Amino acid sequence: MKIKPLADRVVIKALEAEETTKGGIILAPTAQEKPQIAEVVEVGPGGNVDGKEIVMHVKQGDRVIASKYAGTEVKLDGVTYTIVRQSDILAVVEK
Repeated sequence: MKIKPLADRVVIKALEAEETTKGGIILAPTAQEKPQIAEVVEVGPGGNVDGKEIVMHVKQGDRVIASKYAGTEVKLDGVTYTIVRQSDILAVVEK
């Protein structure tokens, strides 16, 4: 199955949480923070949203930082995705 977002929405998949601290301490799964960096899986077409012309600035494969509690989580084929509006994406992470 595939998720195809509509309008200005973007499907992202969170990257794995850090399992150890910088000092080498291994964290239990319950102590790990929700990762804020995610990979863009699919991008909606943009267009006219609420009377404004929206141009999509992210593309598939980008690594982004999204608002911590933004979006809707969806589980599909055992993988958890989050659907957010492009405006909930705070930054693109460049290598």
